[in-house]
Amino acid sequence: MGRDIRQCSLYKEAYEIAATVRRPGANLISDAADLHASPDGSQAIYAGTIVQELRGPLTTRICTTDIATGDTRVLTAGPGSDRSPKFSPDGQVAAFLSNRVPAAGFQLYLLDLRSGATTDTPRVDGWIEYLSWSPHGGRILLGVAGHGADVAGASGAVTSPQAGTFEQWMPQVSCGSEAYHGRRTWVYDLNGKVCAPAGPEDLNVWEAVWIGNDSIVAIASSGSDEASWYTASLHRFSLAGETSVELYKPKEQLGCLSASADGRRIAIVEARCSDRGMVAGDVRIVDAESGGVVEADLGIDATHTEWITDELLLVAGHRNLDSVVVLYDHAARRVTQLWESPDIGGPRYLTVSGAGAPGDFALVGEGFLLPPEIAHVKAGAYRSIRSFDLTNGVAVPKEASVRHIEWQADDGLRIQGRIILPTGKGPFSTIMYVHGGPVNNWRPHWLGRTPLVPLLINKGYAIFYPNPRGSIGRGQDFLKMVYGDMGGGDAGDLLAGLDTLVEAGLAEPTRLGVMGGSYGGFMTSWLVTQVKRFSAAVPLFPHTNQVTCRLIGNIPAFFDQLLDDDYTRIGGEYYLRSPINFAREVSTPVLNVCGSLDRCTPPEEALQFHNAITELGGESVLLVYPDEGHGVKQYPAVIDLAARIAAWFQSHMPAQ
Repeated sequence: MGRDIRQCSLYKEAYEIAATVRRPGANLISDAADLHASPDGSQAIYAGTIVQELRGPLTTRICTTDIATGDTRVLTAGPGSDRSPKFSPDGQVAAFLSNRVPAAGFQLYLLDLRSGATTDTPRVDGWIEYLSWSPHGGRILLGVAGHGADVAGASGAVTSPQAGTFEQWMPQVSCGSEAYHGRRTWVYDLNGKVCAPAGPEDLNVWEAVWIGNDSIVAIASSGSDEASWYTASLHRFSLAGETSVELYKPKEQLGCLSASADGRRIAIVEARCSDRGMVAGDVRIVDAESGGVVEADLGIDATHTEWITDELLLVAGHRNLDSVVVLYDHAARRVTQLWESPDIGGPRYLTVSGAGAPGDFALVGEGFLLPPEIAHVKAGAYRSIRSFDLTNGVAVPKEASVRHIEWQADDGLRIQGRIILPTGKGPFSTIMYVHGGPVNNWRPHWLGRTPLVPLLINKGYAIFYPNPRGSIGRGQDFLKMVYGDMGGGDAGDLLAGLDTLVEAGLAEPTRLGVMGGSYGGFMTSWLVTQVKRFSAAVPLFPHTNQVTCRLIGNIPAFFDQLLDDDYTRIGGEYYLRSPINFAREVSTPVLNVCGSLDRCTPPEEALQFHNAITELGGESVLLVYPDEGHGVKQYPAVIDLAARIAAWFQSHMPAQ
């Protein structure tokens, strides 16, 4: 496997799929994210993906779509990427973030929706991760990360560039308490056109929103390193205050923060989590003054909260394999289901935006075979408004089909998943794709977003997406089954799922492959040390030695929590659950993949497993992408990886 494969047929096929989906240079929208509905419910504003060339990260622009007519406009032109747009409370202005000045990172810009004029604002000392309008519209809250802070694992887990001028020979310096790791809230005042830090200096703020017009509620910790997020609590502070009040100290992790406009109530989701920014669990309603907590039983793993009145909370989430949206009436303690779908999902957990009457909302809808689209749900009825399908069904074969699968684990637990079947008659060469986390789930997501899965389906492979114990959608008890037992019951769930596919005549037992990223990369590495039924394996940015990953990665608290043990205990769970210690058992050819900038599962994890396999006489290839972190996200590396994975499976387990 050479270093430059751009002349290989699989690379060219992968490129054609990406080019068909993205249409570089055509100035067409191919994807959407960060959707927000206007106060009157008539417009949706979002970051639309518009690609000029397949190089580097995909660029986004601020776009709007009329919810009634589908009329769509592109409002910004960069340079760089424009994202995270939010309507002002009066609907006349949109605030958004842009990195059009690369050295400054993402900064705040304002877009006058009547004139179309864009203005910048004073730069903050760092880069902005999110923004929030005050209820009266006179201020904008900014979540600012210091230059040099780590990006969340779900977004790549790279370390952002430090401020200052450094020469190449200068060493990286780490003592564990660098100030640039910190995150803080800033406030931009629209009348005075002044931007300044707000809140206590010693509080590291991970997520924040307005609580009324003069106070802020935040998920915050005293420590600023990435591991500190796992023990963060809920705080409130005023703009002028130098101290904060801790309102709620959770047992688990917090996210999906929102507050009522009258400043009385806070909604937050508490759950056991793998990654910052990927919280799915139980909704708590917190009194902003007393800190009193009401546990709202909504029957879903919530992933989004939004107060649409001072008493009504719009909540999106997942139940089993379905996407679900409910309306919670806090005064009546009543839950009303608004919409449910087994076919609509997204690349991340479900989020929506209230649009119209209470209970109506807009979203970016998509499915395995459905390209992204702006959609509106009114009185429970889903309506597609504007599709971003530029492929006419070319990228993913129209004949491909999605099938829901259920099976029983060895202990009788019911497990669920889906399989994507190619054209033709089974049994098929089947690749099991294990999701990361482990607290995560496979939900319907547009397969054409990257060329990997369409390329495999085109070649005749079936793709199996299982949701073993530890996945969201089944409540906290199901989720927590993986803690203290990683690679145990969940590995059994996966293997039992393959047995079910074989018995159903869908999977060919002599041509089974496995791949997965992050925890899915661990599981891929783990499975090939435990069983010999796989013909090929591709661990993507895995953790293969739990001791070293805990010590050199940036989320040690995650490993202590997941393994329920101490890495200093010789022969304990850190050792017993490390694939590296069982590399002698590997007979499956393994393609190890990592990014050299990954802070979450550092590249040394893939390197160790590769070296152990080859030294013991096994077959392994190592791919290290120099400009990537936790996941391969930039082009043309995305195309290169898709071609190499397809070649690996074709070489070791050809399709029919």
